[in-house]
Amino acid sequence: MKIVLTCATATIGVVVLIGATAPAIVSSLFGNSRTQPSHEALADIPADYLALYHAAAPQCPGLDWTILAAIGKVETDHGRSPLPGVHNGENHAGAGGPMQFLTATFDATTAEHAIPHGGATPPSRYNPHDAIHAAAHYLCDSGANQGDLRAAIWAYNHDHDYVDQVLAQATKYANAATGTGDCNAIQAPNPAALAAINHACGQRGLPYVWGGDGPHEGGFDCSGLTKAAYAAANIPLPRTAQAQYDTGPHVPPGQPLQPGDLVFYGTPDNIHHVGLYLGNGLMINAPDFGQPVQTDNHRYQGDDYAGATRPTTQAYATSQD
Repeated sequence: MKIVLTCATATIGVVVLIGATAPAIVSSLFGNSRTQPSHEALADIPADYLALYHAAAPQCPGLDWTILAAIGKVETDHGRSPLPGVHNGENHAGAGGPMQFLTATFDATTAEHAIPHGGATPPSRYNPHDAIHAAAHYLCDSGANQGDLRAAIWAYNHDHDYVDQVLAQATKYANAATGTGDCNAIQAPNPAALAAINHACGQRGLPYVWGGDGPHEGGFDCSGLTKAAYAAANIPLPRTAQAQYDTGPHVPPGQPLQPGDLVFYGTPDNIHHVGLYLGNGLMINAPDFGQPVQTDNHRYQGDDYAGATRPTTQAYATSQD
């Protein structure tokens, strides 16, 4: 049984993720990005590398720039490591360059995928531009395009501890997008998620009504609330929780949730509930008869959590067309 967290309706306060003190390059690079960089990312990643990670990731649907950046961090500290094989030569395993490619792997990847102009001619594993774009293609071919980030990262380095380290580092680089869980201090990774959360939070206290689509019908059911929330962000969703789950795009297992993600319960073929993730382990949802629109823990003992989708990816893709 879910823990009920009763909240009174309140005025929404919006927290800006990237403040006025952040470098202007961040705004220009990440204005429409799926994930904004955290303060740690801005402080740790050299500006030229940050730009390359962001430019290379869209080559692969399902690959976020934070994964590339985390690999760059773990492998060579974004090219700053003094160890052998970073700027020339090879390490003990034969790897070289900022993303630590074996010669055979780099050559096979660049033979299969054209590297954009801007690097070396021919492409070099020691050139950051070429290495980062090649890494994006390699991860994509290894499972990232199918939503399996763990398999993709494991293919990059056959070590489960390495996979965990990369995912943990990626989370740190995306912390600005993890959210507060507080309707009165909303944080969101992009304008669409912000609009959806803002709208949903404004419905707190309305009754649960099966099939309800809003105040004009006396309240909401779970999927009516999420549909209305994303309609406020100009992103159309189907009406039922099952159809919303089927529509995707699905958040790959192991990838951190972001504010604005839809969280689902049941089984893939029998979804019975959906909520809107706020961050900090909380969601806003229309739970059931007798319980109004409210915030709840998105995971709880005995739940049947089925996964999450990220409707804002649709808005991101549209903005790139």
